Amino acid sequence: MRIDIITVLPEMLDGFINTSILARAQKKGLVEIHLHNLRDYTTDKHRRVDDYPFGGAAGMVMQCQPIDACITALKAERDYDEVIFTTPDGEQFNQPMANALSMLNNVIILCGHYKGIDYRIREHLITKEVSIGDFVLTGGELAAAVMADAMVRLVPGVLSDEQSALSDSFQDNLLAAPVYTRPADYKGWRVPDVLLSGHEAKIKEWELSQSLERTRRLRPDLLGE
Repeated sequence: MRIDIITVLPEMLDGFINTSILARAQKKGLVEIHLHNLRDYTTDKHRRVDDYPFGGAAGMVMQCQPIDACITALKAERDYDEVIFTTPDGEQFNQPMANALSMLNNVIILCGHYKGIDYRIREHLITKEVSIGDFVLTGGELAAAVMADAMVRLVPGVLSDEQSALSDSFQDNLLAAPVYTRPADYKGWRVPDVLLSGHEAKIKEWELSQSLERTRRLRPDLLGE
């Protein structure tokens, strides 16, 4: 899998993509993540990539030219399955979307900034618009980092225990069951006996009941309640 991230702040993402799971995935040759500084593609001698919006609204807008130039250059080298724009008014990012994106070969993520991008880019070059929540960030770099992490950890071979990702919250539209580790008794706080029983069927039954109970209590919307 290859992820190309277009940003005006590559330094904000450099440490993130070269740490922990994302770093190990790249070292294993399972994933490639490349950062592209949008300012390298502008024709403006001052390396500007934004301008005032038509109509007199407040704020600044990312221009067509540098975004088009960057995406065009990338597309000249390979085909892309999705060109994603991170924006608060996009489709809500969730686990099913992460699952689907993790199975793609090549993805571009364009990080929004300022008041957004010239809408013509959204009309002609973007194939998917994604939001990580109903709030506004200074830029889309944090959203791109969240999406990349969620996608990469699902790529086969990235995690040492692939079953771990399959038991995460939201994989089956339920929150995960509580988890515990040693010691079994800490300050009188005991681990549920069923988890110490070694009875796999009863443990699975307990985990499902706990998942349902937690989902119903904390996220009833996932159950349509």
